[in-house]
Amino acid sequence: MHIGVSLPVREMEGDLTAIRDFAQAAEGLGLTHLRVPDQIMRPGTGYLHEPMMLLSYLAAITSTIELVPSVIILPVRQTVHFAKQAAELDDLSGGRVRLGIGVGGSEQEYQYLNMDFSNRGKRCDEQMVLLKKLWTEEDIDFQGSFHTISGAGLNPLPKQRPIPMWIGARSIPSVPVVKRIARHSDGWFVLCSPEDLGQVRDAVFTEAEKTGRQPDEFGQEAGVAVVGPRKDEWKSRVSNWNSMGLSHLCLRTLGGHLPVPQHLTTLERVIDEMPLDAS
Repeated sequence: MHIGVSLPVREMEGDLTAIRDFAQAAEGLGLTHLRVPDQIMRPGTGYLHEPMMLLSYLAAITSTIELVPSVIILPVRQTVHFAKQAAELDDLSGGRVRLGIGVGGSEQEYQYLNMDFSNRGKRCDEQMVLLKKLWTEEDIDFQGSFHTISGAGLNPLPKQRPIPMWIGARSIPSVPVVKRIARHSDGWFVLCSPEDLGQVRDAVFTEAEKTGRQPDEFGQEAGVAVVGPRKDEWKSRVSNWNSMGLSHLCLRTLGGHLPVPQHLTTLERVIDEMPLDAS
């Protein structure tokens, strides 16, 4: 199982020294990936860096850990411009990018960015198809409902061709999201309970078979909070998710309102007590 960690950027509130130390420590502890959240502008929300910019900074001060924005609200972004940003980040990091993709649920954020909230799912589907072409072909001819490109392409292309895209969804994904996972993604972030995972898997894999894709083509990543009143409960959750055959796990030190230095000490303690090895 690949074991990574969520960077607690909200609780670090712009402390770049703490962010640097946490990211480098996570890599040094053998964790496989680092996740950062996305948010552009919403009312009443806390401190949050733009993920692609932050990950460019982290790419320069790390060397092996995978960089995972999770999840990018794709339909509020201009597709070709985002494709260029992602390709650049993948090049700068030596091919260490895995993109989380979602459509978001804040209608106000769409309004602020002058984007249509009502068709965000259909637009996201087309964007994912186009992104794969932009990351793999030097010259593109593409005609869709929202994009038209002829005789042009990105230069340079990313190291990974294409960059992997994973879907962020609700606990029990809707039919359009299940289709998006099955047809366009390399995996999904598991937000349902362990009891509901079988139902979600069955829905995704049944849809995937219609397009000739196999279950082993999809990764699955759950999250486990390692803070809270029951300090050792996280160990059983890690073991439980591992027994269910997930490919990835993301540890979270955020949510416990820790002082900034304690995020790192908590992570070090957790890795020392981890019932599994990261791989």
